[in-house]
Amino acid sequence: MTSEDKIRQAFENKNWQEIKVTDSWQIFKIMAEFVDGFEKMAKIGPCVSIFGSARTKNDNPYYTLSETCARLLTERGYGVISGGGPGIMEAANKGAYEAGGKSVGLNIELPFEQFHNKYIDRDKVMQFDYFFVRKVMFMKYSQGFIILPGGFGTMDESFEAITLIQTGKIARFPIVFVGTDYWGGLFKWIEDKMLNTENNIKADDLNLYRVVDTAEEAVEHIFRFYDKYVLKPNF
Repeated sequence: MTSEDKIRQAFENKNWQEIKVTDSWQIFKIMAEFVDGFEKMAKIGPCVSIFGSARTKNDNPYYTLSETCARLLTERGYGVISGGGPGIMEAANKGAYEAGGKSVGLNIELPFEQFHNKYIDRDKVMQFDYFFVRKVMFMKYSQGFIILPGGFGTMDESFEAITLIQTGKIARFPIVFVGTDYWGGLFKWIEDKMLNTENNIKADDLNLYRVVDTAEEAVEHIFRFYDKYVLKPNF
């Protein structure tokens, strides 16, 4: 079905039977994804999610940064969750897998560019049709978030985490953006426009995240956060 077909279909009148059958089966499919995700993720233990672009090549410095972040997290007993695809996600799973840690992949079925990478533990590969179900798994089962350069999907996932923490829907887990050169302009705009010009956020909201440049700084922020509460991974 082309994009134009989908637009036309959205404006077509549907009879009650079509609505009932289509929506009812969709509900069961959504429920199945939630149940499967909850059952698998609940057994994994404390993890940190690493977000970033699927398009990043393995010779890109950010690929290496993602790999290093995952390795350092694994050495401290954390599992690593990625979106399961190539690029930054592959690097995260590779770093965890090669260091002998738990490597989780929450893959989304897309018509292009997304396929699960080979560094995910076999029993921790999950396939999703729905972005919102997948995001619930990230938010519910992560004890921290590391965000490397990415596109719209990366921003969607990272700002979902910030929003849920800001509104008190999840606990105040550490969020770290890696790459001041990449993210600096965005957060300057947030401070200048959202905060100072329009007053759409509070000054304390700027403390919901940290922007750093190295893998060591990123993971150390997470380690310090949990050391403060004397919390350790329970593997």
